[in-house]
Amino acid sequence: MEYILAPSILAADFAKLGEQIDAAAAGGAKWLHFDVMDGCFVPSISFGMPVLESVRRFTKLFLDVHLMIVEPGRYIDEFARLGADMISFHYEAAGEESAKLAGRLHELGKKAGLVISPDTPAESIKELIPAFDMVLVMTVVPGAGGQTFMPECLDKVRKIRSWIEEGGYDCHVEVDGGVRADNIAEMKKAGANVIVAGSAVFRGDAAANAAELMKALD
Repeated sequence: MEYILAPSILAADFAKLGEQIDAAAAGGAKWLHFDVMDGCFVPSISFGMPVLESVRRFTKLFLDVHLMIVEPGRYIDEFARLGADMISFHYEAAGEESAKLAGRLHELGKKAGLVISPDTPAESIKELIPAFDMVLVMTVVPGAGGQTFMPECLDKVRKIRSWIEEGGYDCHVEVDGGVRADNIAEMKKAGANVIVAGSAVFRGDAAANAAELMKALD
């Protein structure tokens, strides 16, 4: 299984974003996590399409776009056009439309991810897993960086990983929230293979921090 570090640029210093992206890549990051918040689905507002377009021009890293927005189906075509490689949206926002949106992303040549918040049971999405390339289990309440990791969410990671293995699906399991060098091994053991980290990468020396997290992940 491939283990991937996906630094979240939500925690980066946008005055030197390009420099920090390069530093994270030098430390071993292969993906960038791109948190889009609309102020409706979550209370916070982050950034959107113009930033994605600029980042896509700057880097060849895999862009992992996480839509924390209402009505994600209205926007996936545009995010795909502007360079997202994977677009993940919340089951809580898409509901019965989730599989249809995954199909649309595949038509666009993109990977599709499905996200569940801490209050959503893993069982809610069990039947949807075959339609997706990744399931993202939030290990904090979505909407703000710097929160404390919720270890009880790892039970959902274990269930989802077991269902993927039982079904023989080609599907990543991603975790996002409260990642540190001293808990990343716990996430890996539970079955996560894509790890989102924001402050743990971009607070301080991004290259050294990414390398430390990759060492703990390996």
